[in-house]
Amino acid sequence: MKRPSHRPERVGELVRQTVAEFLTGDVRDPRIGFVTVTGVEVSPDLSHARVRVSVMGTEDERAKSLEGLASASRYLRAQLAKGLTLRITPELHFELDRGLEHAQRIDRVLKELKEDAG
Repeated sequence: MKRPSHRPERVGELVRQTVAEFLTGDVRDPRIGFVTVTGVEVSPDLSHARVRVSVMGTEDERAKSLEGLASASRYLRAQLAKGLTLRITPELHFELDRGLEHAQRIDRVLKELKEDAG
């Protein structure tokens, strides 16, 4: 029986760190607003990484931030290649994580219900 590899998780953590460092310092694209990396999933063959991000702002600002991240993905991939000793550097795919937004909406509804009941 083959042991499950922890390599995708380790590579995912390195991807998360690299993207987070980029977002806190190297961003020059005005489209990229206040973005937080919420998670990274790397495929078992390490060729693709889904980077989930939370973006503050309107729906239009979120779309522009995702466009900016998509255009920065080649630069970020090159930065990863410098830090990783892999044959293949994962291709980065950014997607919006609406989990935090959903949690805030649920919290607001619960507070409203509590106020109505009390």
